Amino acid sequence: MPDSTSQTLTVDQRRAIFRALLDAQDAGASVPASRSDVGEKFAVTEEQVKEIEAEGIEQQWPPL
Repeated sequence: MPDSTSQTLTVDQRRAIFRALLDAQDAGASVPASRSDVGEKFAVTEEQVKEIEAEGIEQQWPPL
């Protein structure tokens, strides 16, 4: 993951974003819509959401 996201957000913040992303998708939101909605909710870019998503999948963060 690029240093910009890991330096500006704590692990707990990134995990919260990851959980919100999966919760939105579980509730029926499309992947692009969930990324956009979660990005707005947490005031991060969609690119950061994608980086966090990749990190969460790679690290097997809950709720995976």
